[in-house]
Amino acid sequence: MFAALVPPPVALDDLADFLAPRQEAGPELRWSPPDQWHVTLAFMADVPDRRLDELVDNLARAAGRRTPFEMVLAGGGAFPDPARAKVLFMGVRTDATELGRLAAGARAAASTAGAPVDGRRFRPHVTLARCPRPLEATRWVRVLEGYQGPAWPAAEVALVASHLGEGPRRRPRHETVATFPLGAAAPADPRNRRETGT
Repeated sequence: MFAALVPPPVALDDLADFLAPRQEAGPELRWSPPDQWHVTLAFMADVPDRRLDELVDNLARAAGRRTPFEMVLAGGGAFPDPARAKVLFMGVRTDATELGRLAAGARAAASTAGAPVDGRRFRPHVTLARCPRPLEATRWVRVLEGYQGPAWPAAEVALVASHLGEGPRRRPRHETVATFPLGAAAPADPRNRRETGT
């Protein structure tokens, strides 16, 4: 599972339109579908069923302590670096302090619920493509660096379950378990829970 900020359709569509004519030049890459683009705040490799309710409550409180802020998908890069890329990503421009606090709150919410989080340093990004083997990606990074999408309000956190191998072409299938509005004092309303598929 993971807690994430999911860009709205206007931002996803703009980025998809930018990438569409360029993706044909990269058949060796495994491109992520737009409906799976997100900014991960906290990744949890294993969430025991008995811990899910506490995780939902904790994330609702963590989101409620933060206020909405503006984000823009802009500038790209490669992990671990362009010379031997394994992942191509789109960067984000935003209030780094507020985003960092939201990520820290989401990670603390998961840890206290008994759902250990990935300990990597938080680097906000949207994963666009994975490379089956390390790739010299300098030209791709230059292309991605030239993109800037429309501004959008980050107003809610989504808790998403990733079902490995259940999507098209054996990719993960993502299911949104619950959403948590930023700045809301009350715990998450179960009616906000919804499911989505790939």
